[in-house]
Amino acid sequence: MMALPYITEHTGFTGTVYATEPTVQIGRLLMEELVNFIERVPKAQSASLWKNKDIQRLLPSPLKDAVEVSTWRRCYTMQEVNSALSKIQLVGYSQKIELFGVVQVTPLSSGYALGSSNWIIQSHYEKVSYVSGSSLLTTHPQPMDQASLKNSDVLVLTGLTQIPTANPDGMVGEFCSNLALTIRNGGNVLVPCYPSGVIYDLLECLYQYIDSAGLSSVPFYFISPVANSSLEFSQIFAEWLCHNKQSKVYLPEPPFPHAELIQTNKLKHYPSIHGDFSNDFRQPCVVFTGHPSLRFGDVVHFMELWGKSSLNTVIFTEPDFSYLEALAPYQPLAMKCIYCPIDTRLNFIQVSKLLKEVQPLHVVCPEQYTQPPPAQSHRMDLMIDCQPPPMSYRRAEVLALPFKRRYEKIEIMPELADSLVPMEIKPGISLATVSAVLHTKDNKHVLQPPPRPAQPASGKKRKRMSDDVPDCKVLKPLLSGSIPVEQFVQSLEKHGFSDIKVEDTAKGHIVLLQEAETLIQIEEDSTHIICDNDEMLRVRLRDLVLKFLQKF
Repeated sequence: MMALPYITEHTGFTGTVYATEPTVQIGRLLMEELVNFIERVPKAQSASLWKNKDIQRLLPSPLKDAVEVSTWRRCYTMQEVNSALSKIQLVGYSQKIELFGVVQVTPLSSGYALGSSNWIIQSHYEKVSYVSGSSLLTTHPQPMDQASLKNSDVLVLTGLTQIPTANPDGMVGEFCSNLALTIRNGGNVLVPCYPSGVIYDLLECLYQYIDSAGLSSVPFYFISPVANSSLEFSQIFAEWLCHNKQSKVYLPEPPFPHAELIQTNKLKHYPSIHGDFSNDFRQPCVVFTGHPSLRFGDVVHFMELWGKSSLNTVIFTEPDFSYLEALAPYQPLAMKCIYCPIDTRLNFIQVSKLLKEVQPLHVVCPEQYTQPPPAQSHRMDLMIDCQPPPMSYRRAEVLALPFKRRYEKIEIMPELADSLVPMEIKPGISLATVSAVLHTKDNKHVLQPPPRPAQPASGKKRKRMSDDVPDCKVLKPLLSGSIPVEQFVQSLEKHGFSDIKVEDTAKGHIVLLQEAETLIQIEEDSTHIICDNDEMLRVRLRDLVLKFLQKF
């Protein structure tokens, strides 16, 4: 979502973007925060020479090791964000979206965040499931829809947890206990975070923990340009929440406890550290603010303010950034650093269970998931294990998925279906011939009754049939069956033909009537009678051949 303006505004993209409503609204908040943080510190000059490969080699890490630096761009503006969002079409879970009549696309709840989706792309006979950030834990979003992923020809799997060895529940417990310990010792706690997502769960856990840990007098500050919107949005997306949060909406009671924290003044939110916040600010306190990379946003101010005291603690919960790299520019640092990454996305044990349940024919995933992580090469359990083995891909690689489209669905009009008269040709198998006009539009195919031949109008010139409708010819009956050569020869002899010779060919047989200078070529799907200018003979032979075939 965060990359959307780069795609829609700078690549000549003219398509439609589909997303659920919470994805659009929360995505807007995340982008708005990013733009706001970046625009607060305008750069007097912008440097681009460092992108030169020769110069990049000389730079310190991590710039030296950055991937595809030449494609790095300046941050988009709010105008570009709004333009990108205007191209989005809203969809709901399980809503079927027709794409050009060729495929149907359906979003399903992925259980990871408000409105987050997995997608099914299916034609009449093929089904591809795309599973990205998904969670089987019961946090605040609607639970993951697994049943709809069954019977997939291909399941594309990505967005697994970034920290497969950490248990989210354990990490939340550690987060709360470290936070309480710091406060009791008279220090402040800094939580670098995004303005949406895990923060809702953290606030909920703290809500349950505050009184028992004796933290009820400690202020919690949430500082973000979109703090207010984020806390309010999470309360209004009732239909996207899990069942027990939905039921609270009808009580009426706010689904998230942070509403109560705000009412009782335990949680205060501010757009920035300037203005009201500087008047209300008192320590010790807990501050939630961005950006988790520690490179921009209000978090930078608190790192510099609190970094010199060992009483204070910074707790990292977002798994997107290496906390050691994030802290590098602030060293030497006296404040304590706790790493409690909370990533509720699927881990490898959950993926194995999921794949066993939904049983796709093929699994496609990034190459990294097919081998243990480099740092723990002995952990064979930290990879995807399924039968047949998954197809893997690398960045920007194009894959041909392992299925072919063999069938197309054609609709038949009721009046045409009415006119069909099936004939049984084998026990349990009936056939009927169809004479129709195939009408194709938007990749949908319909068989329509053929036009009746126009009656010549009396005295007037006959009207021309419309050009686009083919003339309807009277159909000859179709023939089916095969001709047993020996019985056919006996039949010929009975009817007075002698001197018959049979030759085998690659495709069938040739029956030579040497006296009549005639040959009958019998193949699997055709029979030819070749005789010189003797129409009577040809018709006699034709009738003998037809005796062995069924007409319908």
